[in-house]
This record gives sequence, C-alpha cells and structure tokens, in this order.
Amino acid sequence: MPKPRLIIFSDLDGTLLDHDNYDWSPARSAMERLAASEIPVVLNSSKTISEIRKVREQMGNQAPFIVENGAAVVIPANCFGASDEQVKRFGAPRADVLALLARLREEGFEFSGFADMSPAEISKHSRLSEAEAELARDRVATEPLLWHGDEESLAAFRQKLEAENCRLVQGGRFLHAMGNFDKADGVRFLLKKYKEQDPAGRMIAIALGDSPNDQHMLEEADIAVIVRGVHSDSVVLPSQSRAIRSLKPGPAGWNECVLNLLIEYGY
Repeated sequence: MPKPRLIIFSDLDGTLLDHDNYDWSPARSAMERLAASEIPVVLNSSKTISEIRKVREQMGNQAPFIVENGAAVVIPANCFGASDEQVKRFGAPRADVLALLARLREEGFEFSGFADMSPAEISKHSRLSEAEAELARDRVATEPLLWHGDEESLAAFRQKLEAENCRLVQGGRFLHAMGNFDKADGVRFLLKKYKEQDPAGRMIAIALGDSPNDQHMLEEADIAVIVRGVHSDSVVLPSQSRAIRSLKPGPAGWNECVLNLLIEYGY
C-alpha cells in the first residue's frame, strides 16, 4: 500500500516557536525530514501576513499559510497552479472590529489593543523587537488585546462582541477580537485544495497547537497534537480524531511528535 500524503497544519507561538524567545531550532530535525519528504507545513497562526512571511523565509517554508487566526489564507505563486500570490479572506475587516471596540470602550470596558500601542509598547508585552512589533500591527481582520478589567466585566465584554457577530479568543499572550471565523476555516479551504490535486489518494491531516484558539483547527485534523505550553491544559482532546499530547513543551515537543508520526507512516 502506498504511503499516505501527510499535510501538517501548525500554530506558531508556543507550538513551533518557543513561547519566550520565538526560537524554532529545537524542531529543526523534524522540519528537515518534512522538507526532504516534500510534506507541506502550513503555518496557521494569530500572526500577520508580514510576520509569517518573515518566519517562512527563516524556515525555508514554501507552503500556503493561514494568518490572524483564520482571517485569510495566503497561497504563494506557483502553488495550486496560481501564477501570482492569492489571498482568500474570511470575515469582517479590521476596521469594523476597531469601530466596535471603540464603542465598547465608550461603555466603560478597559483594554488596550495593538492600535492603541506603539511598537515599543507592543515589544514590552510580547518580547518582539520594535521592528517585529511594527509587522504585528499590520493586520487585516483582528485586534490583539490586553485586558485591564476584572473577570466579570470580561464575561460581559465577550457577550457584547458575540451580539455583534464577533468573537474573543485566547492566544498565547493576548486576547484576540475578531469576526466569526477561526483557524479551521483556512484548514478546510486548503484541505479541499490539496485533495483536488490527488482526488483518489489517501491524505492525512496533522494539526499541532497549544492554545484554546487552536481547538477548531485540531478538531478538523485526522491527528491532533496538543503541544505542552502555557494554555495547553485548556485545550480539549478532540473526540472524533486521534489525539496526542506532547511530553516536552514548544518546539521540542513539536519535533518529537512529528518525528514519531513520520516514522509511523514510513517517512
């Protein structure tokens, strides 16, 4: 029986990138094996298009990628037959999200968003450099927030967003205000694209994440890998797919789990 085609979908912060220093080198051996086997690694992150372009360049990654918790899928030129880069967007634009947040602030809710912060302030809270923070502010559909109120007001804030067809999800460091989409939208879109390349072939989707905002992405995969991290205990093991929890945190856990799966499937 021929080997199945593997497709990797991976969160970045706290999963493939170290939570504290954003280093991915502990996963290098698995990444090299994946590249040698021509297995795509689709980065699926709260990061922006500009941020993920930089990470992909450092990794030598050529696969499509999903940005801002599912706000858009970016298909590089020469992928899926596209002659130019294509961007498939989901949900409301960031301007609409910012307008809603401004109204909620007037109602007394206390928070700070990236639009309120300078690159230096974002750097202080995220450990990004100021240049990297500038890339993080260049968003298409979401707004990361630091919450300054209590838990009771946070619950009310969530309800207000939901009433406006928006959501608040927990990322590795920030809450993210966004439209009614998530990381799973990009996964479904790209799985359909990959399946169209080989309709008769067997395909296995593997998703790796460490936070509640990875939950729906993990549920879309055939194999879900919950990488140990700050918020990983809050991630529910999907019932409809095979699920694994890493023993090691961050990219070291990512590396170990991916290498084991590659061996299992004959790569």
